[in-house]
Amino acid sequence: MHTIEPYYNWRHIYISEEDKRSPFYKRFYSEFEYTQTVYNYFIHPQWDFFGSKTLYLKIIYVDYELNFAIIELIGEWNDAIENDIMELKREVIDKLMEEGIFKFILIAENVLNFHSGDKEYYEEWFEQVTDSNGWIVALNMPDATQYDFKKRKLNYFIELQELENWRVYKPYHLFKKIEVELNNRLT
Repeated sequence: MHTIEPYYNWRHIYISEEDKRSPFYKRFYSEFEYTQTVYNYFIHPQWDFFGSKTLYLKIIYVDYELNFAIIELIGEWNDAIENDIMELKREVIDKLMEEGIFKFILIAENVLNFHSGDKEYYEEWFEQVTDSNGWIVALNMPDATQYDFKKRKLNYFIELQELENWRVYKPYHLFKKIEVELNNRLT
């Protein structure tokens, strides 16, 4: 797992630690010290700790004019023991929503499994974004993880989508592609 880096091809247009409105503003990263782990596996030092011992993230792009954020996740999404959704909501999502972000793309291809807990934070997040015409999409969540996610009916709050080649898009084009798909489903 230590070789899996957050997506870096957009760093020339957005860096979360240089964004004054980011929850990770002025965070320092070592390229050589591997200190964070998911269980006993070290992960790349560019991933951001937000309060969970099993799930890490990287805000890889934010557009404050179009009100969207792209967040990449890695690890185990564990609401049963760690209450990851609460940590994610309070430490990252709420802070982004205070800055006007209400459309979220979660890159979930490195979320290895999911353990469910309460639905309240999902419901709260969903209600807050839909009140502002927003949405939440989890992109490329592995099948086994999706199974557990759907079993708890959390896909009602977070739309699950597949897009194998999302890396070929620039952030704006990825956002527009997902937004158009969501709008087409509603009409």
